[in-house]
Amino acid sequence: MTPDFLVTHSGGFHADELLSSVILTRLFPQARIMRSRAPEWITPAADRIIYDVGGAYDADRQIFDHHQRGAPLRADGQPYSSFGLIWNHYGRAYLAATGLPEAHIDAVHASFDAGFVLPIDLMDNGALNPAIAGPLAGLTLPVLLETLKPVFDATDPEAENSAFHMALAIARSFVEAKLAQSAAKLRAEGLVHKAIETAGEGRILELPLGMPFRAAVVKAGADHLLFVVHPREKDWCLTTIRRADEGFEVRADLPAAWAGLTGADLETASGVDGASFCHNGRFVAAAKTRVAVLAMAELAVADALAGGAGNS
Repeated sequence: MTPDFLVTHSGGFHADELLSSVILTRLFPQARIMRSRAPEWITPAADRIIYDVGGAYDADRQIFDHHQRGAPLRADGQPYSSFGLIWNHYGRAYLAATGLPEAHIDAVHASFDAGFVLPIDLMDNGALNPAIAGPLAGLTLPVLLETLKPVFDATDPEAENSAFHMALAIARSFVEAKLAQSAAKLRAEGLVHKAIETAGEGRILELPLGMPFRAAVVKAGADHLLFVVHPREKDWCLTTIRRADEGFEVRADLPAAWAGLTGADLETASGVDGASFCHNGRFVAAAKTRVAVLAMAELAVADALAGGAGNS
């Protein structure tokens, strides 16, 4: 089926139908978005996909609403919004359309669903209160997208539709960026695994460029690794490895004597020619050359092992 129309409700818009529209317009670029509550538009027909309106959920008839009694739930009992329903049915096709390798589609689909789609579903259904974020409540994506609605006394009869399409472009940029990051992590995983094999039992992981590495290190069970080095544009970076996705605790800190030093002061403190920077938080440092950064990394390993970090 190739729809001529993508039908959602008129009036004030929310994140779920905006984000649904991102997915559907990529898959069906020739289809026209119709924002209406008129019965003749929100009744299923062969030429349309209806979402976030219509009072029914029936994938075979291409209607994806979640406001009615008996609305669909996830396997764990959590509610869908229209975004969750659209992602469930069209997300894999969307990912394929972006050129994502087939082998990565299921992993990216599940990751995006859990980390991006589900929170939208929960907030739209009132099952997640953004106010728990305190002062950050107004900075959640659904709230920010809704700030793009026209003001109550806007006189332009096209204000709602114009604002919707402006918000749609912004929503699209977030979806595409988030998925690009997820895809990049999977590409990085292969490179990190090769580097882990090269490192063997060594404590230093050398990567060919900066990339996400922690998930791959954990997946490989490379608990012996303490530090990562990689080239940057004009220098080399030495970084720590966080113990968990949340928080800032690391497997081993850089030496305390280096904290906050730069240039000649760091060279003197470390004894390494070309050492150029160490963050005061001791989680990242830099050097001018590969030789220098590896020398710093070896010193950091020795310092960490002397303090027992390598056995923790």
